[in-house]
Amino acid sequence: MEKIRLFTIPNLVTLANLLSGLFGIVFCFHNKLDYACYCIYFAALFDFLDGFVARLFKSSSELGKQLDSLCDIVSFGVLPGFIMYSTLLQYKEISFVVPVFSALRLAKFNIDQRQSDGFIGVPTPINAFFLTSIFFTFSSKVSVEINYILLGFIMFSSVLLVSEIPLMSLKFKNVILKENIFKFILIALSLILLPVLKLESFIAIYFIYILLSVINNFTNRNNVVHS
Repeated sequence: MEKIRLFTIPNLVTLANLLSGLFGIVFCFHNKLDYACYCIYFAALFDFLDGFVARLFKSSSELGKQLDSLCDIVSFGVLPGFIMYSTLLQYKEISFVVPVFSALRLAKFNIDQRQSDGFIGVPTPINAFFLTSIFFTFSSKVSVEINYILLGFIMFSSVLLVSEIPLMSLKFKNVILKENIFKFILIALSLILLPVLKLESFIAIYFIYILLSVINNFTNRNNVVHS
């Protein structure tokens, strides 16, 4: 039996994702929720880099795959749950659905062979970005009414994590415009929104991503029918 290597370079990058999430939780304890949100962005960077590094060093492994999901549940499930818990005025415990549904989403992803070229349900990093944008948009003006809006967003986004909605992968197999038109549109709109709305832009980008994915699915289905 081949020896399992723990401290490979890709695994260390993945663990940096985990550490970002842990630091974010500590910031939540000290009520520095903006810093906690920044930790999610750092975690997402490391989450992107670990796959790139694994391909670069040709050291992909089953251990790395499992480790990635374990780290993601902390950074993109538990941490945004803590942020929402600290932001809500009432019914704070409802924020626990974020880590619960994120765990279900990640476990499902690991065994769902349909998600090799795309996603079924919203990926946890995208959901975490959406919740950070909710925080930056509403945290300074939370009232009883706003609190109910936040609860609605939390429940809505958590359900979409485990939904059966096919969504676009954000990876490019090639740069052919016709095959990636909706991805290019998403990138273009994101580049326009980010300088204008800054960290609040992820709310709009979240819904644009879902809408473009639905249109992409409809277009591909029509192409198959007419071919």
